[in-house]
Amino acid sequence: QVQLVESGGGLVQAGDSLRLSCAASGRTFSSYVMAWFRQAPGKEREFVAGINWSGSNTYYGDSVKGRFTISRDNAKNTMYLQMNSLNPESTAVYYCAAGQTTSSYGSWSQGTQVTVSS
Repeated sequence: QVQLVESGGGLVQAGDSLRLSCAASGRTFSSYVMAWFRQAPGKEREFVAGINWSGSNTYYGDSVKGRFTISRDNAKNTMYLQMNSLNPESTAVYYCAAGQTTSSYGSWSQGTQVTVSS
């Protein structure tokens, strides 16, 4: 498994932008499918975005399409989530995850809080 540490969360206003980073340990980062999930209070965990090992394919949840962008830098063992046009509905704890396939994420980060005020 790979160890994941994320950063970049915080408190912003509606319409602002924020970038989350997810740093991975180990030498096999480039072999993992990566993704971002989020969980708001009282709600189930939600898929936000995913990216394949090379970064050539990306996937987004319907609620973030056109506003969020997922990317990765395999040379830096880091994945990113650029979040634009944030709204209060984006408020949640955001997690990054790594796995061998898009249906099996075995490594998770500790989570970072993103709060968007109206």
